[in-house]
Amino acid sequence: MAAARNAFFQNGYAGTTMSAISARVGGSKTTLWTYFPSKEDLFTAVIDDIVEHYGCALSVELSLDAPVADVLEHFAAAMLSTMLSPPIISLHRVVTGEVGRFPELGRLFYERGPKRGKARLADYMGRVMADGRLRSGDPALASRQFAAMCQAHSFQLALYGIEAPSPDTVARDITAAVDSFLRAWGPDEA
Repeated sequence: MAAARNAFFQNGYAGTTMSAISARVGGSKTTLWTYFPSKEDLFTAVIDDIVEHYGCALSVELSLDAPVADVLEHFAAAMLSTMLSPPIISLHRVVTGEVGRFPELGRLFYERGPKRGKARLADYMGRVMADGRLRSGDPALASRQFAAMCQAHSFQLALYGIEAPSPDTVARDITAAVDSFLRAWGPDEA
């Protein structure tokens, strides 16, 4: 996995071959093909490996007993911790750079990471909408909007290589996202 990940990150999807990866690990191409019948299968395994190691937003607790603001702050912190990790930034860059030629890469990445996190958050939001702690609406839309607010600054700075956001910057981004989200989606006033 490490050899494949490094090859994809250094050379992109198009510039990486199964032969080069097998040469890096010192095994035969036949053995590699036994485990991964295609380069797409290998790339999918790399995505899964990265998400498993860095995807803490996929397992963070979304407590129905805690105040909504606290849960959103906790989720946002986990999501940004995930998204700002160097392997996730590199994965975003590879997918974004190659999706024009290999559209399937975008779908693979989205379904294995971002879609799962937003679905978990949407489920939580649906529950707090039902109990009146958020305004009624489309939980999936609310989830997408909250995720986008969280990514509006620090993630873009890191993705574009402008700077590594400081913990204070990330914390301010989270506070602003939660505040803005709750202004839009807070419970209807009686």
